[in-house]
Amino acid sequence: MSHKHASLLRSIFQDSRGGNIHWREVESLLNHLGASVEPAHGASFKVTLNGVTDLLHHPHHSSVCTRDHIKHLREFLSHAGVSLSSYEAQKKNDSQPR
Repeated sequence: MSHKHASLLRSIFQDSRGGNIHWREVESLLNHLGASVEPAHGASFKVTLNGVTDLLHHPHHSSVCTRDHIKHLREFLSHAGVSLSSYEAQKKNDSQPR
């Protein structure tokens, strides 16, 4: 995972303020994690990751996600088995010599 994706994941799971996260960054992270992101009705996207499907909404009148968007995204990622600790464990395993 790139530094940019790791930083975004950290913001999603640790930052309580939840601001200044752009939808395009979220979409890039989801694609990087292997999610299927398909347009649904209106500003909704059907997202499937690790067998978990949910509807995520593109922010209205802005490209910046609200706290509610980030909370929903955090819950979705958690249900799909993605967490900051699992990422950090994977990063640590990837950096060890074989």
